[in-house]
Amino acid sequence: MTAQATATAVQIRIAGLPRLRWMPATIGVVAVLAACLLGVLVGPAHISVGVVLQALAGSTNVDPGQSSILWQLRFPRVVLGALVGAMLATAGAGYQGVFRNPLADPYLLGAAAGANLGATLAIAFGSNAPLIGVNVVPLAAFIGAGAAVGAAYALGRTVTGVRSTTALILAGVAVATFFNAVQTYVQQTQTDTIRQVYSWILGRLVTAGWDGVLLVLPYVVVSLGVIALHRRLLDALSVGDEEVTSLGISARRVRLIVVVAATLGTAAAVAIAGTIAFVGIIVPHTVRLLFGRSYRVVIPLSVLFGAAFLVLADTAARTVVSPAELSIGVVTAFIGAPFFIVVMRSTRAAEL
Repeated sequence: MTAQATATAVQIRIAGLPRLRWMPATIGVVAVLAACLLGVLVGPAHISVGVVLQALAGSTNVDPGQSSILWQLRFPRVVLGALVGAMLATAGAGYQGVFRNPLADPYLLGAAAGANLGATLAIAFGSNAPLIGVNVVPLAAFIGAGAAVGAAYALGRTVTGVRSTTALILAGVAVATFFNAVQTYVQQTQTDTIRQVYSWILGRLVTAGWDGVLLVLPYVVVSLGVIALHRRLLDALSVGDEEVTSLGISARRVRLIVVVAATLGTAAAVAIAGTIAFVGIIVPHTVRLLFGRSYRVVIPLSVLFGAAFLVLADTAARTVVSPAELSIGVVTAFIGAPFFIVVMRSTRAAEL
């Protein structure tokens, strides 16, 4: 087959893939709204739906105490959960498209290990003291996540004799292992901070206001936008690098852009919420099972259902052992580990 014929075949295949239709999008929006409403209503202090609606409408008839609970605690926590969930789910879908690996997740290239090391160093040696008005722990986690992925990408490009995607994955494993070793050493030498470190690592959405939301919002918006703009090219990448190149598209450039965008958003999400596992696997695969495999469908629906899923998981974390609170990572791992096994087995069966 000539290059022109191959390009034409790829274009036809991409053009024939389904677009996002109104029914799945409506279901996703309803799921987000319902999850957010439940997240706002659930808590030690009972607040009715009417009071929530009045507060959102800016009514002055709302009790000041209830208004303070809603605007300073529950609303920002729900919004933060929606942003983090949407980012992790979409980053997972992006990684799966780029690496053509259904088991890829947002932490594949070492973002979690880097964030954990950065946060551990900040907690152990920084005493959580603000630096120029900025909380050191999220900043250190963000820098650590970016450094880990950057190191993995640089190391992967130096490997010859293997496919670029395989080299990147292996480099990510190597970098994550090294960062985890350093983190373990720091924890062993700073035993008085182990409880605080593990509390951060397991993930949490505790917030005292809108600062966390404002911190993560720009990164999430930019990252989601970039990945969404490349959803057609992710469909093209599923055909193969050679076929994509025949269309005049640089597969390496597309892969780099999507990885950078997904990593930037993941680093911001991890910096503010800790390492919340399995969201990037559970949500994209559920979307594929229900609505189709095209990334023109998977990406936007991952944004919606990822937001809904994490808000619901956080609500469960706040209520299962009330008045105590579980780490949200425990809830997502409890759901995600069996789901991961099912996906792994079905993937292996499909390959065989």
